[in-house]
Amino acid sequence: MDFNQLQARLGMQFHNPALLEQALTHSSYRNENPECKADNERLEFLGDAVLDLVTARYLYEHHPALHEGELTRLRAALVRTEQLAELARSFELGKALRVGRGEAETGGRARDTLLCCAFEALLGALYLDSGEAAVCAWVEPLLAQQSAIILTSQAHIDSKSELQEWAQANGGATPVYNTIDEQGPDHAKQFTVQVLIAGKPHGTGSGRSKQAAAQAAAQAALHALLANSQPPQSPSPAPESSSR
Repeated sequence: MDFNQLQARLGMQFHNPALLEQALTHSSYRNENPECKADNERLEFLGDAVLDLVTARYLYEHHPALHEGELTRLRAALVRTEQLAELARSFELGKALRVGRGEAETGGRARDTLLCCAFEALLGALYLDSGEAAVCAWVEPLLAQQSAIILTSQAHIDSKSELQEWAQANGGATPVYNTIDEQGPDHAKQFTVQVLIAGKPHGTGSGRSKQAAAQAAAQAALHALLANSQPPQSPSPAPESSSR
């Protein structure tokens, strides 16, 4: 592993490179290499807590107009697995991950969960190496960029909950989500989900997980329904046949 290139990509300089190495060591590598004494799970635990605190403080200071519920939703959108995995990809962390042979052969370096864990472990390592101020200096520009994107696209809104509330207030039907397609290898699946209300399709969405695809489908349905301002109609009951 070329730590100099990696640190140049990250814009970091570790005083203790062993912390960086540990942050990028998956448990599968440690299991296959007895000489390896530590993986990144404990650093991930620490980094997760540090990221929550830094993100909460950033949002509190930079978004004074948002109330508590909005701040909570925005923080959740910023630190969700898929979001952190994308940030990890932007720094090519997958290339630097130390994983076991089996994990590597099944695409572990590209898997959202591994990349998210590595990103959090990296923050934990940076916190131990250089302190909270260094974490803030590195993370806050990323938070500024991503929060602007999320707020513009309203990706922090729980579209599934909003659609359920709207549907129940306008006819009482409960949205049903069906996965209608999935493509790609196991480590890079792309799912397509369709949402039906009262048996009729109202929106379709895609994502790297079924949950993300369902949120996208709900958001598409909300946009269409609110634009039309028409509640979904339940199917009319079939007329009773005469017994004569």
